[in-house]
Amino acid sequence: MSAPHRPWCFPPEPHRRLLARCGVSDPFAWEEEWRQRLGAWQGPPHPSLLWGLILPLLSSCLPWPDGGGAGRRPPRLIGLNGPVGAGKTTLGRELERLAPSLGLRLVVVSIDDAYLPFEQRLQRLAGNPFGVSRVPPGSHDVPLLLECLRRWRSGEPLRLPRFDKRLLAGQGDRAGWRRFEAVDVLVLEGWLVGCRALGEAALRTAMARPQMKWSHPLSAEELAWLPRWDRNLQHYQPLWTQLDGLWLLRPVRWSLPLRWRLQAEARQRRSSGQALRASEVAAMVRATLTSLPPELYQDGLAGQAEESPAATALIRLDGQRRCIWSGPAHDST
Repeated sequence: MSAPHRPWCFPPEPHRRLLARCGVSDPFAWEEEWRQRLGAWQGPPHPSLLWGLILPLLSSCLPWPDGGGAGRRPPRLIGLNGPVGAGKTTLGRELERLAPSLGLRLVVVSIDDAYLPFEQRLQRLAGNPFGVSRVPPGSHDVPLLLECLRRWRSGEPLRLPRFDKRLLAGQGDRAGWRRFEAVDVLVLEGWLVGCRALGEAALRTAMARPQMKWSHPLSAEELAWLPRWDRNLQHYQPLWTQLDGLWLLRPVRWSLPLRWRLQAEARQRRSSGQALRASEVAAMVRATLTSLPPELYQDGLAGQAEESPAATALIRLDGQRRCIWSGPAHDST
């Protein structure tokens, strides 16, 4: 019997270790079961992301055979950290579509749905070096999101704010609420999900080092604002401590998010006739890459995996957003 054709190109051994961490004891039986369940599946996303991220994540949400006791697990909060343009929205749609086949009631939301109302964001971000009204740490209503999660974990229906970026001429504003009657798993996605504040001393040491190896060296003004972003990030830590898992999407180069986002805006322009200008896209992407420089905040998440129960997996993406590596986060360092 010949081995099945596998339309992906990531190394098998780290992937098997990830599956074991997700409760899969027999990866070959797991693969065959999913092939039968999926039938003639067609993306998007690319099949490598189906097998490298989506299906392992769903499997990690199931009760393990030796978990003891019957019934459902308590509500689970999974973080999905990835840069802008990485395809988190597409991945979220596929997670929601496939979850019911496993009996999972799963919802994917963006942390950006918890943006502060417009006027409060303007006050928080006044004078920022990017000229943006959202994106950097401090843009979100973390206390509100924590209260929503507290009520959900206590057994109430999940109720979350909704953000509409089309309002106020593209500045965006809060646009009502969404209510979900029954949710087992909530996936919270965003570019800064899980990022930990460095603290004053560690940040001062990092800022004293040469930026030559940074993917996006900071201007003097951006560097001056970095301590403020780090202080703002401290307010997110109570949210990250609630994560039951953290999945990391990582580009092979940190120059890719801008290209990906420009491609997405071009598609948006072709389909609807409306899209951000290239300069606006560049400002928003730069806000993510220099308010929390990846070398200080993103890359370190994988190294913290063995110490933090929240860090689970790392998925590395090539320039076409295909998975070229899938495994436990600490194996990638």
